[in-house]
Amino acid sequence: MGPTTPGLKDVARRAGVSVKTVSNVINAYPHVSPDTRSKVQAAIDELGYRPHQGARLLRTGRSGLVALSLPEMTPYFAEIAELVMNEAEARGWTVLMDRTHGERRHERWAAGGISRDLIDGLIASPLSMTPTDLASARSVLPVVLLGERLSNVGADHVAIDNVRAAQDATAHLLAGGRTRVAAIGAQSKPNGTSVQRLEGYRAALAEAGIPYDEELVRTAFEYHLADGHAAMQQLLALPDPPDGVLCFNDLLAMGAMRAVHSAGGKVPGDVAVVGIDDIEECAYVEPPLTSVRPDKAFIARTAVSLLAERIAGDRERRSQDVVAPHELRVRASSA
Repeated sequence: MGPTTPGLKDVARRAGVSVKTVSNVINAYPHVSPDTRSKVQAAIDELGYRPHQGARLLRTGRSGLVALSLPEMTPYFAEIAELVMNEAEARGWTVLMDRTHGERRHERWAAGGISRDLIDGLIASPLSMTPTDLASARSVLPVVLLGERLSNVGADHVAIDNVRAAQDATAHLLAGGRTRVAAIGAQSKPNGTSVQRLEGYRAALAEAGIPYDEELVRTAFEYHLADGHAAMQQLLALPDPPDGVLCFNDLLAMGAMRAVHSAGGKVPGDVAVVGIDDIEECAYVEPPLTSVRPDKAFIARTAVSLLAERIAGDRERRSQDVVAPHELRVRASSA
């Protein structure tokens, strides 16, 4: 006889609670004390218990599976995914990951093409989806949005204030004595984060009495290292190059720093650089990168909590637009 698979009774016995209590924890019912939830989760982890999805579906009408749809698996999104999966696991959920490359066709499939009988809800960070696309998905599936803001769709949304974040970062560069501050990361997507971050950049310039100069704003088709490197090379080739640059994410900023170094310049001596997202690598590049740090744990925790409310049946409540905290982590790249 081989080892038997642990069941609800085994978990209940190990945790010293009833089978019903274990079931309540697994199905994320809210009226369970934190101490009891912790004991049950510890027993589940120790025994390696995994709910039987078919049985759960028949018993509750829910599969215990949720989808997480992200544009790509760059460091920022990888950190968000890890935190979301941790929060979901604490509720007994399993997360299905989907990478969309920001393509509308793929985002629509993630929101509506995954079988509604397979997943209970979706957390998504769309780049190209329209309000009509999302409204259609919401009619059959609970949805929580991260990052991009789509108007009039009635979906819960969690993100930092991108305008304020970019404004804070630009103001930091100006306060440090930089007088020609450039921006890397403008894009054409009408609902995109790039539009909001450009707005914050312009607001900081206006507040400091500095005219907006289109020559100092560079687009980035993708937010990758090579895009930041290429944009910074263009800026350095100007007759009057910038002495500071706000990059709309950290990979752009790291690429920009490499371009400065390759041209024989110094960061921050010749060009001060600031990024946004504060990925783990920021503390370990040379020089360490100043970056706006979103509260990623808050974003993940809030998104999963909002989705749990919708899955539990609260489909008609008014949608929430939750603003996550952020802070500027000042390091040597702008000192």
